[in-house]
Amino acid sequence: MSASLSPLLPKEDAREAALFFVVCALCFLAALSGLVSRSAYAAADAWTNDVTGQITIRVRGDDAALERAVEITQRTPGIATARPITRGEAEELLRPWLGAGGVPASLPLPRLVAAEAAPDADARDLVQRLTGGLTSAGLETVVDDHLVWSADVRKSIDLAGLVALFAVGLLGATGLAVIAFATHATLLARRDIVEILHLSGAQDSYIAGLFERRFLMLGVQAGALGALLAFGAAAFVLYLLRQSDAQIWLLPQLSLSLADGLILGLAPLVAGIASMIAARVTVVRSLSDMV
Repeated sequence: MSASLSPLLPKEDAREAALFFVVCALCFLAALSGLVSRSAYAAADAWTNDVTGQITIRVRGDDAALERAVEITQRTPGIATARPITRGEAEELLRPWLGAGGVPASLPLPRLVAAEAAPDADARDLVQRLTGGLTSAGLETVVDDHLVWSADVRKSIDLAGLVALFAVGLLGATGLAVIAFATHATLLARRDIVEILHLSGAQDSYIAGLFERRFLMLGVQAGALGALLAFGAAAFVLYLLRQSDAQIWLLPQLSLSLADGLILGLAPLVAGIASMIAARVTVVRSLSDMV
């Protein structure tokens, strides 16, 4: 009789129903953590790349001071482009907070210069030279470089990614422990039959194969359901966090991609293989203790 048709393991087992739920929940949490972390990291990385190299200069004075600041900035080595920000552009930046037409004509807006560093320029050294040049010209300016806070954003995202990886690894280890415990409990429930087979000369690989195939299918099915639930939860979260077209520039836009499909596709496979390996190790160790 083939192992797949062996009646040694019943088709239904109350222990496996509970194990299926646990593995499904662990796969759901692991896949959801991976999806959200990857999406957030990709969005934040794209966001910081957009502002890296951007320099904003606030000029105190009249229009002549603004023009002078633009000229000095354009002549500074390492600056790719520099231009003044018009009042209309400044009002557009304030529109999300003040609304359309919310800026009175009599309200003085700061005079700004938008500059972009060359790709090969050292941002910190460039800011120091630019600040020195503007000060030497007798201009009162404040140079804002986005490098510092964008670096802080990257550091925070990297730390969050490490925490997510640790969480996924912890969930995986918990799943292996639960599967090993359930396999051992199933083995103990049928210890008499297993001992008879063992003493009758049945190879350990045959007996272990009964549990391997059983828990492989359980892991694949539970992992597939967990991955499907994770996809639905991630899509719902991203839907809630979506931004309107008018606010899309304010925060990084989160989305799902083909990489997320790979994460979801690997979840059932990893769960099945982990279940099979845990079952085999547990059964082989238990059989080795039998006389």
